[in-house]
Amino acid sequence: MYDYLKGSLVEKNPTYIILDVGGIGYMVNISLTTYSKIKDQENIKIYIHFVVREDAQLLYGFADVPERLLFGYLITVSGVGTNTARLILSSLSTEEAFDAIVQSKADVLQAVKGIGGKTAQRIIIDLKDKLMKSGIELEKIDNTHNTIREEALSGLLILGFNKPAVEKALDSVLKSNNAISIEGLIKESLKML
Repeated sequence: MYDYLKGSLVEKNPTYIILDVGGIGYMVNISLTTYSKIKDQENIKIYIHFVVREDAQLLYGFADVPERLLFGYLITVSGVGTNTARLILSSLSTEEAFDAIVQSKADVLQAVKGIGGKTAQRIIIDLKDKLMKSGIELEKIDNTHNTIREEALSGLLILGFNKPAVEKALDSVLKSNNAISIEGLIKESLKML
């Protein structure tokens, strides 16, 4: 029914935003990935997934189309509801979740709070072929041999931050500035955590 909403951001929280569109305030549930992507923008365009239940009508918003598509696929899996799908997309980036499913990395999915072995396997079995055929365009970041990233990751993990959130922050900083020092990378990442 809705494809996207474009308006001014009235309120922003890690789990939802209030978006003023033509004088109407829409409460839109979001993932942490979307929360980090919209930053402090005043006017935003958010891609919508509209859910109608017996007891509620809910809007789920995403900063980009690939995240919305992956959310739509996740909620088709038996036992994975909207909150579980949002939790997966909050703990893992769209690229990480897509890769975990396509590469059958159940351990990555199980690292998400509330996802057990059976659910992880069900997600992989149900979605692996669908995602490979879907043609979802993902932005790949090659940080596999980035020693600065690894050292910053290690330092932030020692400080007690959880790994998925730290990796997301590091990748975001490295996207905007690939020639940053370790100290700068840690400082910028801390601002996002």
